[in-house]
Amino acid sequence: MENRNMAHISSSSSSKPNIVVFPFMSKGHTIPLLHLAQLLLDRGLATVTIFTTPANHPFISQSLAGAHVSIVDLPFPRNIQGVPPGVESTDKLPSMALFIPFVRGLELMQPAFEQELEKIHSQVTCIISDGFLPWTLESASRLGIPRLSYYGMSYYSMAVSRDAAFSGLMSSPETDDEPFTVKSFPWIQITRNDFDEPFNRRDPSGPHLDFINQAVTATANSYGLLVNTFYDLEQQFADYCNHDCHLRTWSIGPLCLAKLQKNKILQSEKPGWMHWLDQKLAQERPVLYVAFGTQASISPTQLQEIALGLEGAEVSFLWVVKKSDVELLSEDFQSTVSERGIIVTDWVDQEEILEHPIVQGFLSHCGWNSVLDGICAGVPILAWPMMAEQGLNAKLVVEEIKVGLRVGTVDGRSKGFVTANNLKSAVRELMGSGEGKQLREKVKEIAKAAIEATSEGGSSWNALSNLINEIQREKEINSSKLTTVDICTK
Repeated sequence: MENRNMAHISSSSSSKPNIVVFPFMSKGHTIPLLHLAQLLLDRGLATVTIFTTPANHPFISQSLAGAHVSIVDLPFPRNIQGVPPGVESTDKLPSMALFIPFVRGLELMQPAFEQELEKIHSQVTCIISDGFLPWTLESASRLGIPRLSYYGMSYYSMAVSRDAAFSGLMSSPETDDEPFTVKSFPWIQITRNDFDEPFNRRDPSGPHLDFINQAVTATANSYGLLVNTFYDLEQQFADYCNHDCHLRTWSIGPLCLAKLQKNKILQSEKPGWMHWLDQKLAQERPVLYVAFGTQASISPTQLQEIALGLEGAEVSFLWVVKKSDVELLSEDFQSTVSERGIIVTDWVDQEEILEHPIVQGFLSHCGWNSVLDGICAGVPILAWPMMAEQGLNAKLVVEEIKVGLRVGTVDGRSKGFVTANNLKSAVRELMGSGEGKQLREKVKEIAKAAIEATSEGGSSWNALSNLINEIQREKEINSSKLTTVDICTK
């Protein structure tokens, strides 16, 4: 691996396209693009240069240990209002209320990005940047480099959101929980509460909306959009995005099936939670994996209900909890469930956990990465959306793909409070031998389809190949035109 302030591409690799990858500073956004980088390298499709910041560099270099990539560090902006010094990722923000100041602050990186990009731009075939870095389109355009956008969202969430917004139906219901029918997909009913701020308002406005509009406009004016899914999983929603939204999209996932090269030094010992899962396998006691991502904020009262629900469900579970939240769990709870439950506060390899044969259920916030991790591991999902587009992902999981159940709220609202009894019932149903067994059988079928899509000759495999070939041909044509102009002017 090449870790330099300025990337260098050797002459031996100059015949391959060189792809610049610029992830957004958040683990959930970064990891899929690292999977993509690994995929491009493993298949010999391109060389890769990754742009990041100093604090995010170690995670990237460790994730791609042994891979021949160049990493360019850009200085992180100083004095972003509200963002503590040294925080260079949304995972470490004290509150997600700082999201807009954070992403706006990143715009200050544009001059440094362009300065480094200009050093290698003649060798760069295209830029793949996160949709939350919309200013990279302007930088790419200045240097004549095509830009591909990546959001890490499902086609379903993009299509339903777009159709609801353009139809004007979002402002029609009198209450936030009154259902209305999506015009282009009449079998789907949604509410404003299926959306997060500011889209759950009748008349959304404000800085957050301004930023989303900027990001969407940049994507619409880019070369195209990469989508972490496979076509057969979301065919009708993919077609809508391509035709009705006039977007060029490529379905190149699930990217989680492109395994990152693990740092052998860091992986020399099996983590304690994996030993625990091995013990449960030996005891033939199926495990529920519980994780709500790094961004969601759970109230102390709700956290206590989760604990009581897991205790009452009487199933084995592995629960990933923020360190700050563990203190809110009583010692009685931890001692009561110690034989059949384990609480983990460290960063875990979620894919590795889900792929363990004893894990047979996943209580999830339904972030798109987690949905794909569960599907590809053949594990059904108990959906409990908490923020962003997770409410729509949950509907996709339960109503469209039919590989999960929805946790019931106390008042039936999509973002309502979940009692211990509701959680207990849902967990028992998911882990049981009735509907839970049917869901496990269904999700394994879809996992097989995902593997086929990403294998040689599959739809995602071919989509990535076709994309790389297309942008390489365009670069060669443009280079030929420039050479001809140069000759004619001499």
